[in-house]
Amino acid sequence: MTLTPAMIAKMLDHSTLQPFLTEEDIRKGCEIALKYNTASVCARPGDMKLVKELLTGSDVKVCTVIGFPHGNHKPEIKLAEAAAALDDGCDELDMVLNIGKMVSGDEEYVKAEIKAIVDLAHSRGAKVKVILETCYLNDDQKKAACRIVTEAGGDWVKTSTGYGSSGCTLHDLQLMKDAVPAHVQVKGSGGIRDLDTVLAARAIGATRCGVSATEKIMKEAEERFAAGTLKEAETLKEMEGGY
Repeated sequence: MTLTPAMIAKMLDHSTLQPFLTEEDIRKGCEIALKYNTASVCARPGDMKLVKELLTGSDVKVCTVIGFPHGNHKPEIKLAEAAAALDDGCDELDMVLNIGKMVSGDEEYVKAEIKAIVDLAHSRGAKVKVILETCYLNDDQKKAACRIVTEAGGDWVKTSTGYGSSGCTLHDLQLMKDAVPAHVQVKGSGGIRDLDTVLAARAIGATRCGVSATEKIMKEAEERFAAGTLKEAETLKEMEGGY
């Protein structure tokens, strides 16, 4: 199968999460997503009504974050935030698991919190990506988190918020892909800024990448496609210091 820019676009969750963004910035972000027909726009919870309005009638999903970025909100607050997002028309929720509880090994707490949000989202026809914030977990904890997300019914495991001490790495994507069954998808996020990184994530098996550099990535994809050089990655090379 020939790799096309449209296939790359459908891997991208266009991110508009920075705290300083204005309404005009959100509108521009949605314009970029619509231009390339990305998988989604992942915006702040307070932007959901506007994003829903701007994306209605398109194939671009409406996505927001829950418990972002630290993950340590009370479960009932996360659940209320998820309910509000769904009421505002959200299709996908990217929730941060309780990082402190995960590090301390309280798996029942982490699983119960995720399951409550997953059950609510699924009852409303929405999907859930669970952010592990891998920079704060060792490999055993990452594997355990993947198992917990699977048991709780999550649709994706996701590496990072982009606000931790480091972001996504190929090592973590591979570990996560190996740790989940085929029906649980993998998303890379945090410092993904170029097409080669997206292609490397794709080669591992990631189906989504959270990015704010959508225009740059898509221009690279279109230029390579026109030149006949847009191809699947053949080798995986860990980049020093992540990406």
